[in-house]
Amino acid sequence: MSLSMKGDFTDNLGKIYGIYVGGFAAFVLLMALASMVGVPDRWILWAYMAATIGIYAFIGIMSRTAQVSEYYVAGRSVPAVYNGMATGADWMSGASFVGMAGTLFVLGYDGLAFVLGWTGGYVLVAVLLAPYLRKFGAYTVPDFLGTRYGGNAARLVGIIVLFACSFTYITAQVYASGIIASQFLGIDFGIAVFAGLAGILVCSMLGGMKAVTWTQVAQYIVLIVAYLLPAVWMSTVQTGVPLPQLMYGGALTQIAEYERILNVARTHVAPFQTYSPRDFFFLIFCLMVGTASLPHILMRFFTTPTVREARKSVGWSLFFIFLLYFTAPAYAAFSKFNLMGLFVNAEGYRLAFTAIPAWMLEWGSIAGHQLVTICGVKAESVMAIQAACEARGHVGGFPYSELRLNNDMIVLSTPSIAGMPIWVVGLVGAGGFAAALSTADGLLLAIANALSHDVYYKMIDPKADTKRRLLVAKILLVIVAIAAALLARTQPSDILSMVAWAFSIAAAGLFAPLVMGVWWKRTTNMGAILGMAAGFGVTMFYLVGNVYGMDLVPRSGDEISWFGVAAISSGIFGVPVAFIVTIVVSLVTPPPSPEMQDFVDRLRLPKGGNMMVQTH
Repeated sequence: MSLSMKGDFTDNLGKIYGIYVGGFAAFVLLMALASMVGVPDRWILWAYMAATIGIYAFIGIMSRTAQVSEYYVAGRSVPAVYNGMATGADWMSGASFVGMAGTLFVLGYDGLAFVLGWTGGYVLVAVLLAPYLRKFGAYTVPDFLGTRYGGNAARLVGIIVLFACSFTYITAQVYASGIIASQFLGIDFGIAVFAGLAGILVCSMLGGMKAVTWTQVAQYIVLIVAYLLPAVWMSTVQTGVPLPQLMYGGALTQIAEYERILNVARTHVAPFQTYSPRDFFFLIFCLMVGTASLPHILMRFFTTPTVREARKSVGWSLFFIFLLYFTAPAYAAFSKFNLMGLFVNAEGYRLAFTAIPAWMLEWGSIAGHQLVTICGVKAESVMAIQAACEARGHVGGFPYSELRLNNDMIVLSTPSIAGMPIWVVGLVGAGGFAAALSTADGLLLAIANALSHDVYYKMIDPKADTKRRLLVAKILLVIVAIAAALLARTQPSDILSMVAWAFSIAAAGLFAPLVMGVWWKRTTNMGAILGMAAGFGVTMFYLVGNVYGMDLVPRSGDEISWFGVAAISSGIFGVPVAFIVTIVVSLVTPPPSPEMQDFVDRLRLPKGGNMMVQTH
């Protein structure tokens, strides 16, 4: 794309996305009319999935490029507002859209650790890293490490950490897309995973970061509308005011009354019922530091035209993320209020077997999942539920205490729980799919670009031409995507847990060398390398031993743990180790060259363009 064409395109972004929003609104209205005239529900759900994947594919194909700078960093031409939207979509993964409100639904107060940690992390990004990495002018995070710490050793360790955290994260996104596709397309989960994968690849393979950026802007619009609409709907129905973020206090009051009536032991608003105060704040710490270390997020700030635009885009990112995060607690509260009302309104506070809602059976019958269980069995049929409940002494119905909903299906099933029409159900599914696809695209690029640019081009074949470099990037992107899909089919854990593991891995391996590389010019090559390796190694040692039950770490009862810390907070061990090792080794090894120290001093100056010259 020539400079003039770039200018024409960016100058008309408002008009282009205005047309897109109008077309999307018209499509939603068409689906509403279709549901009113009796079009089968399954057709409507298929239409949503086909239309959204189709438009993302169209953007991806139209954004195809053969230029290295456009493939890796979108030609550094993305305005701050649009980069903020793309970052919001990149950030609000299946974990945020699908998992977070579900976690708040199940954990109540304790689930706020995710909201606080993920939001607070952007403050660290804005203050400590984003502007400086943009001024540095790298293509990838390992590119920064390799140049700042003078060689391929630091680059290679950075790639290993990047791969570990990003692959864990992308597995969660493919898993989320599989859940959505299996429910909304009515296909087996194992097949649905690859249906989601196709949507991911078509957005990212041809145009790299350029295609992903403009696709993510489109995806953000879909996901935020899909998230806000059910919350506004429930708030309007229950309070008469379409501001769920301000009105859900009444729902919390009613939930507390329902909990008293139903004799619920775990109350929604009481703190520290799942996490101890220590674990609560450990988790917030790991999520904050992990946010500031995730390569696919930091890469987004490499795409702005200037350092100033990078700073502004962090602010816009926070605003666009705030819209969803501020709504999530309300979403969870209104959804829980609706669900508990089914039981409080039932005779004897039990839901009769003949009154089991269709949505429980639909979600409960998804093959390969335990999304809805009643009396200990999958909610696949009334007959199976009745037999299991009667065996437990519940005749004529079952109590609220016998219902178990998987965190990952709360948001997607809420429109059904609240009795909304099928066109809203389809919209929410499309929004969840957009969230999973947008983050998966960013993660795939982070991995493929690091492998193609930092391993192949920088370490194996520095003379490779543009065509070969991009071909290698695309091949690696497909290989990594297929590997993630195969792992996702095994359902290693719930979405939020897998994502939290990724944050601890990134925090332990990358935060110290990135921050010290910008803010302490005395940091040496050996200090950074050993600090990365030590922090990453400690966290992976604990995480693998805790999650997979290997006899690697001391046991506490039936659990493998150090001081009882949960696996999702394993970064609490690795981050301080990384800083301590980096500082100690840097102090006992020769300092960096005067040229590098001067380079770091200039990096922190607020003015100036790219400091690193890339080969195009």
